[in-house]
Amino acid sequence: MFRYALLAVTLALGVAGASAGASAVSDEERRKTCEKAEERYQKLFGKPSADEDVVVVKMYKYTFCPSAVEVKQGATVRWVNVDRRTSHSTWFKEAGKPESDRLFSEEKVEMTFDLPPGIYPYLCGPHWKEEGMTGQVTVTE
Repeated sequence: MFRYALLAVTLALGVAGASAGASAVSDEERRKTCEKAEERYQKLFGKPSADEDVVVVKMYKYTFCPSAVEVKQGATVRWVNVDRRTSHSTWFKEAGKPESDRLFSEEKVEMTFDLPPGIYPYLCGPHWKEEGMTGQVTVTE
């Protein structure tokens, strides 16, 4: 059974910045990891993530796939853990927001971005320092 958590995101004006921690993963390694994440998503849910009615970010092998998304104000982003044995979270730490619950395999969390245009970095609570698991959401009008 899947657990859905809907988080209301209310970030203050002016919260933006670069992602914490830098990943040592090359673009080619990231591309391959994200291809495998998409394959796993399709195996688990029976359709491409692009066919969903929200923007989907897969969590796989210490990587957010894609690591950066752009959405219009009011759009929803869904993070889905497609790893087999590792839990992940989303945490808008720079914005002072609490970390999401740990998501285990096939679990997901959603956030609706009703906030000012800007760049909103986030990270995986347990994996941002050692693994460089970070991402960002850019909100446009």
